[in-house]
Amino acid sequence: MSFGQGGPQWGPGGTGGPGGGPTPDWAALAEASEARARRRKWLMIGGGALATVGIAAAVAITVVSASSDDASASNKPASELPATADIPGASENPGPTFKPTTPPPPPDPKDFISSAKKDKAPLTPEGLFPGKTFTSGETVYKKGTTDSTKQCASVTQPALGAILTKNDCTRLIRVSYVKGGLAVTIGVAVFDTSAEAAKVKEQVSKGLVTALPGKGVPGFCQTGVCRGTYNAYGRYAYFTTTGYTSGKNVTTGDRKAYDVGDTMARFAFQRISQRGQAQASAAAAAPE
Repeated sequence: MSFGQGGPQWGPGGTGGPGGGPTPDWAALAEASEARARRRKWLMIGGGALATVGIAAAVAITVVSASSDDASASNKPASELPATADIPGASENPGPTFKPTTPPPPPDPKDFISSAKKDKAPLTPEGLFPGKTFTSGETVYKKGTTDSTKQCASVTQPALGAILTKNDCTRLIRVSYVKGGLAVTIGVAVFDTSAEAAKVKEQVSKGLVTALPGKGVPGFCQTGVCRGTYNAYGRYAYFTTTGYTSGKNVTTGDRKAYDVGDTMARFAFQRISQRGQAQASAAAAAPE
């Protein structure tokens, strides 16, 4: 045996394998195995894709069919659509209904002082003109005496008394106030209805309520010229007699005397109005 350069050759067509036979081509075998694996993989992917396409087609057919059914129903004329009673879930009894309610309006205060049938609150001079003073702005008027009589004409000048009697005056309440040498007597005549009081306001043109002195109010309007006012509200007619306690005449340009008389006339209206408001509030608060 010779040992020279080179050694056994392990390769294609070479010799020197075990048993001296031919050696397998391992590289070729490996490539063939990889090719077979790739073919199996693509066959599996292709089959899955075909299955997916088939399922999608079936779903699309179902959706299209359902859409076609809905469209055909919506396109039907109203006469071919099912009646409301045929629709599942429709109820013959829709449930209770409620009518809209509106609270009643509050009582009108004037209603309570427009008729003796409704004007039931106690009526006295002190109740109508309470307290010892009356304040208007910064001016304070001292209250004098009060009185009340059912003989209305007995405490007025004849012209006014005749009108009160003609329209069935049932009572006349008086109260006096004084401030700075000027005194005012307020007279409130009471009637059964507002229509009678309104007639007095329309008919009176002259005549005064007799001035009422006393309790710090000196005598006034016993002589000389005094100023009078006339008005009505509800079943009440109210008057003022304004004059100087010194006996001085009230002239048409005497703004001081006119302002005092107008202030007291508004005060009389307010007291009559408040009488109506008090009775209306009581009626609204009363349980039904």
